[in-house]
Amino acid sequence: MKSLNDKLVNIQGRLKAPKNQRNSFGNYNYRSCEDILEAVKPLLKEHNLVLNLTDETMQIGEIYFIQANAVISDGDKSIAVKAQAGVQPNKKGMDIAQSFGASSSYARKYALNGLFLIDDTKDADATNTHDKSSSKSWLNKGTAEFKKVQTYLKGGGDISKVEEKYKISK
Repeated sequence: MKSLNDKLVNIQGRLKAPKNQRNSFGNYNYRSCEDILEAVKPLLKEHNLVLNLTDETMQIGEIYFIQANAVISDGDKSIAVKAQAGVQPNKKGMDIAQSFGASSSYARKYALNGLFLIDDTKDADATNTHDKSSSKSWLNKGTAEFKKVQTYLKGGGDISKVEEKYKISK
């Protein structure tokens, strides 16, 4: 009879969870928590293992975050991995429940990544800086740069070239 560790190693070696989701705004593919769960369920069944996901809401100072716990068990022994994701309660376009839910999904995804050795280093979630480290400056109305861009675009210039150089709002 195989040990829990042996069964987990087998699952880690065989699990395929492709990045079937598309973020058209950021122009990248990604995998969701649900994608991982869909891929791992048949392997869990094959090895007669149970996977439980739970969340805890935690706070350090003024910062709230979700800690997700992924626990795989054979009924006797278990192996657990935890991951955290911050909660932004004032996220534009989301109510508080949606903000906590998004953080829960994100934390669960990364707990599953840790448990099943899913490498996300090439995933946009791992590399996306959301323009925080961008060296591009904002194109502000009324500036000399704005007037140059206006002239360039009116003369048939390509907006994508402007977007390569400047951060612009909609």
